[in-house]
Amino acid sequence: MAGPEEDRPTFYFDFYSPYSYLAAERVNHVLPVVPRWQPVAFGAVLKETGRVPWSLDERREEGMRECEERALARGLPPLRWPPGWPRESYSLLPVRAAIFAKRTGRVVAFSLACMRQVFAGGKRMDDPDNVVIAAAACELHPRAVLTAIESRSVKDEARAATDAALARGLRGVPTVRVGDRLFWGDDSLEEAAEAMS
Repeated sequence: MAGPEEDRPTFYFDFYSPYSYLAAERVNHVLPVVPRWQPVAFGAVLKETGRVPWSLDERREEGMRECEERALARGLPPLRWPPGWPRESYSLLPVRAAIFAKRTGRVVAFSLACMRQVFAGGKRMDDPDNVVIAAAACELHPRAVLTAIESRSVKDEARAATDAALARGLRGVPTVRVGDRLFWGDDSLEEAAEAMS
């Protein structure tokens, strides 16, 4: 029998998806209950599904423009794309830091701070210093974060979380899971909320 935590919706996200950032800024307000925030490794999701994201093909410019327009329409700061985004700047460091933050009850605060660094600040998260800056914004100790992102237990937990999401049918981020249903995309949050009501 599932407990209250398992019954809550789950918000799956990664730190290199601008749609994850756009959804993260509003998911807690759109859904009738605050979801469980679960970071996953988008690179592993792409490898498992064999998908090529829009950011790596001919849809890139159009997709970037759409994300910029959505951010402005929602009153968010103008998007600033990190140098080399996404291929050259991709890293598992922020996912691991978010796993550590989750253990301390700060996953939402860290994740928002980190995504804002990436998409409002144009910072690369393959630089541990930038991960530490995001962590400091939610009062995570820099040395503890740096130790955690290299620890075997955090790496294993990040891998297990991604594998579990894939086993549930995850094919992209952001995705909200409501029961056994998956709602993929920033523009699917309202549909997920409706499914919960």
